[in-house]
Amino acid sequence: MIQFLFVFGDWGILALRVLLGVILAKHGWPKISRLRATAADFSSLGFRPGIFWASIVAFLEFFGGLALIGGFFTQILAGLLFLEFLVIILKMKTKNGFGAWELDGLIAAASLVLVVLGAGRFSLDAFWNIFLY
Repeated sequence: MIQFLFVFGDWGILALRVLLGVILAKHGWPKISRLRATAADFSSLGFRPGIFWASIVAFLEFFGGLALIGGFFTQILAGLLFLEFLVIILKMKTKNGFGAWELDGLIAAASLVLVVLGAGRFSLDAFWNIFLY
């Protein structure tokens, strides 16, 4: 291990959190803006009632992504996102081969890292001492 790099750990968490938040918000916005179509897609995939699951996923991705950027309720949101992407991988993506789920796997892994490490020093969680950071 390269010990002197540990002083930059909070910067690494910040970069991971912001990039993951931007990606999720970008992917969540079309789901929110076309919620009826998203609900129909969810129903066709077997997630019924479609409007319920589409609303949860759309709001979690968009607003959860924005919250991750600021580091607000990071561990809870990252845990929910990890579960969401685990379901995506197991239910929909693994049957199509590795290329179909590599991005989803990376998002799930990044979410799991944030669950375990928290939001880091440069976050609203740390500023407000949420979850005893």
